[in-house]
Amino acid sequence: MMNARSETADTKPAFRDALKSRTCLIPADGFYEWMRTGKAKQPYCFEVNEGELFAFAGLWDCWKDPSGNWVKTCSILTKTPNAVTSAVHDRMPVILDPDSYDLWLDPGMRDVGAASELLKPCDARLMRSFPISTRINHVANDDEACSAPAELEQIQDRLFS
Repeated sequence: MMNARSETADTKPAFRDALKSRTCLIPADGFYEWMRTGKAKQPYCFEVNEGELFAFAGLWDCWKDPSGNWVKTCSILTKTPNAVTSAVHDRMPVILDPDSYDLWLDPGMRDVGAASELLKPCDARLMRSFPISTRINHVANDDEACSAPAELEQIQDRLFS
């Protein structure tokens, strides 16, 4: 599973052991969410500190598939949104404060309550969002233009032309 609800991760069999002993940082410089308007879906890019690198709170695991091969997986913890993301989506990834990285990764930390204290929405004052081109919706498009700010009027013209 790509995402795990931070509010219930400690009670779900798929995540509770990982929350105690297999935490990780998932680096990023932004993330995307889509706002639905009628039948159209407008993508938005979300950044922290104007595009600086940050880390999502993650959990990792290894398991054997039916063929006996090891599969390595990770999940991003999510939370209720802050004021910036709530306009577009009802959840957001947990973005850890850099001062919390060492504690989050500490293999000796087994206190789920202390770990849960780190899982809060990012300070909205540090974030920004902006509409981007619907080019992001096609896997063949993999370049900087996918996350460049776009004017909503231009996007709407292409959606309905």
